[in-house]
Amino acid sequence: MSARDAQRAKVYDAEGLVRRMFDRADEYGSRTVDLHGSQLTLPIERRFASVESVQTYVDRVLSLNWVRAQWERSQRPLTVRARAGASAAHYEVETAVLAVPLHTRGAAWALRELVILHEVAHHLEPGGAEPAAHGPEFCSRYVELVDGVIGPEAALLLRTTMLGCGVRLG
Repeated sequence: MSARDAQRAKVYDAEGLVRRMFDRADEYGSRTVDLHGSQLTLPIERRFASVESVQTYVDRVLSLNWVRAQWERSQRPLTVRARAGASAAHYEVETAVLAVPLHTRGAAWALRELVILHEVAHHLEPGGAEPAAHGPEFCSRYVELVDGVIGPEAALLLRTTMLGCGVRLG
């Protein structure tokens, strides 16, 4: 792992914890979670059924006025395609493509808002830098997207969990 992406494992650990909290909220029908002694009501996290539904979502996120005003690269179209592997979604810088695994063994773990916004945050990297970089600026951009799209409660949970996992924010 390069020094440039030294936070990658920590970011993935934090995301995994947050996704599990959302999954439990869905499973048990209670949207309220305890976050360091405070009660937090989680918003609904969108799930997707197809590449087309992810594409529609990505197009809408990139067309939001505040996203357009904040990140120049939101003007560049982002194409969504199915990914053959099931292990991870990823962003391809050269072609501005988000590759997302679909249903694997009855599960569609990547067809969810938190995963898609992570990849959109890579797309919005100024200058189209390497997508693997999970540095402080990327993490702040990701949290900001989650805040504006899913909601401030989700962003607070993500930010707090990232900090708890040792992730540095920019």
